[in-house]
Parts: sequence; structure tokens; C-alpha cells
Amino acid sequence: VQLQASGGGLVQAGGSLRLSCAASGLALSTYIMGWFRQAPGKEREFVAAIDRSASSTYYSDSVKGRFTISRDNAKNTVYLQMNSLKPEDTAVYYCAADRGTPSDYSSLYEYDSWGLGTQVTVSS
Repeated sequence: VQLQASGGGLVQAGGSLRLSCAASGLALSTYIMGWFRQAPGKEREFVAAIDRSASSTYYSDSVKGRFTISRDNAKNTVYLQMNSLKPEDTAVYYCAADRGTPSDYSSLYEYDSWGLGTQVTVSS
């Protein structure tokens, strides 16, 4: 199982980025997918999650209304559209996959597989 996140970069506050997470070695449609982020000196934190059919999505309060998680199971890819970015969104962003049905979508311990992160830097 491999997850590859991409799409990070440097953007000014108020700008937008779209992250992608491409999966190989698994059928993405059978996994719950999540995005997490980790800023320097801080713990990894939940950003967003989406169920297998994309019928339900979950967001942290800090990104709700600004970020949108989506998935294209045919392309084996999950996306995170990030709008109205703030300097406090600066972090390494990770995608994660869960084969089961999490009791807590926001808990990183629920997720079985993790990709390497992609850096997002928001300048003020």
C-alpha cells in the first residue's frame, strides 16, 4: 500500500491550494480516507476525512468552511481543496487510509496506512 501526497507549496494568505493523494496497491474505494497535518513542534492533527462513498465528510473546526475533501475512486485519488489559507495552516500535510470503520474519524490511530507528507507554507 502506497499513498503519495502532492500539491503542496508556498502561497500567500488568502490563496488556495489543492492537495492530491494518489493510492497504489489498494482499491481506494474500500478505504476511509483522511488528511492530517503537522506543524513544527506540534502534534499531528486531524484536518478532514471522507467515507468510502463520499456521502459523508468530516472537518476540524479550524478548517470547516474553508477546506473541502473529495475523492475520485475511479482515479484512486483523494483531494483536499484549501481556500482562504491562513499562516496557521502552514504544516506538512499527510493523507491516511483506514480499512475499517472508525469510531472516531479524527483519531490518527484509526488509520492503517500513511503517505509521505507534502509541505504547505502560507505567508502573511
